[in-house]
Amino acid sequence: MAMVCLSDFEAYAKKHLPKIAWDFFAAGADDCSTRDENILAYKRIHFRPRMLRDVSMMDIRTKLLGTEISFPVGIAPTGFHQLAWPDGEKSTARAAKAMNTCYIASTYSTCTLEEISTAAPGGLRWFQLYIHRNREVAQHLVQQAEALGFQGLVLTADVPYTGKRRDDIRNGFRLPPHMKLKNLEGAFEVCKTSCLDASLTWNDIYWLRSLTHLPIIIKGILTREDAELAVKHAVQGIIVSNHGGRQLDGGPATIDALVEVVKSVQGRVEVYLDGGIRKGSDVLKALALGAKCVFIGRPAIWGLAYKGEEGLQDVLRILQDEFRLSMALAGCASISEIGPHLVQFSKL
Repeated sequence: MAMVCLSDFEAYAKKHLPKIAWDFFAAGADDCSTRDENILAYKRIHFRPRMLRDVSMMDIRTKLLGTEISFPVGIAPTGFHQLAWPDGEKSTARAAKAMNTCYIASTYSTCTLEEISTAAPGGLRWFQLYIHRNREVAQHLVQQAEALGFQGLVLTADVPYTGKRRDDIRNGFRLPPHMKLKNLEGAFEVCKTSCLDASLTWNDIYWLRSLTHLPIIIKGILTREDAELAVKHAVQGIIVSNHGGRQLDGGPATIDALVEVVKSVQGRVEVYLDGGIRKGSDVLKALALGAKCVFIGRPAIWGLAYKGEEGLQDVLRILQDEFRLSMALAGCASISEIGPHLVQFSKL
């Protein structure tokens, strides 16, 4: 079957992954309202395309904190890639490097940071950090990531406790015996919710800054109040994210929260978004509303499930082609021409 769009990869992954793995990747919290709203919200945003613009030469490159990427789509941090493909995060890193974009490696990787780094030397990689109650573990991981050439530190802020994902509870989800959370081996029994540090506050940004020279990006911001606190604490970036709808059900779709965050930040830090990106036109809508770049989570997993590194490259290439086409049809020849004039929200 020809893989034409991201939903083709989703269908393949659902058919071929073991049910327990599919359910884990697909899971949202509670009723999955926020997970589904992440996708539905894009349908309420319509384009205001401009005609007779010279789009014979397209430039879709952008920069993340000064580093150029080929187009404004990166790979969001997700755990347990070996559930989707035997080479796990090594394949993810290779695909990201081949497509010249950013890969955010998760604390909950099934490959070590060193394995990820060695698999794709010179690729643009950030490291996503969960802080557990044993702070020495976090300190070690942050310093190891910096030593291995990771270029950014992404602190996930929306998991003081793990959201209630019903299918995982029904399935008794746990990693198969032959898979390990490689970065946390020997640290503690990691899959107990209580290991996460629920006492984490904004003051801990100063502690993190004392450990590393890496730029700090906060993931999980959904309000102007928290966006302002992020700027106040001198972070370099914000990822507007609701954890793919896996944490607090009933929160806003990320594309809806983006407007509030961008307005609050007023260009003082870079703002990115994840959640619900399924087409190149979704990427264009997110950029029109102020995102510098978007990150894909579940679609990256679907690509891995299809053909590993090659499948993930296919997913990224489809998004890249769709984004370029959407830009051209909307009358934009370069990223700098994209702005809020390009979109309108449908009236209820």
